[in-house]
Amino acid sequence: MACPKCESEALTIVPAEIRLYRNRPRTLSHPPMNPPPDVMVCLDCGWSEFSIPRAWLSAGWLGNQRAQSVPSAAAISAANVAAATS
Repeated sequence: MACPKCESEALTIVPAEIRLYRNRPRTLSHPPMNPPPDVMVCLDCGWSEFSIPRAWLSAGWLGNQRAQSVPSAAAISAANVAAATS
């Protein structure tokens, strides 16, 4: 496999601990999820990616996140401008 950024073959897998928080108004009432992903890192350019283990996805840990709509960058910018001008 080659790095998608620099096409180097110098890739390594690093075990990691990552916490995922739900993006909701009541985030504090939901504990963070701690999937144990492996992070693939390019040793030449630093590009990296991780994936959530299939067992977590099939168990439904992130299933309800798909139904929620994510605001666009334009909507966020417009909200920030409105807040700054008021």
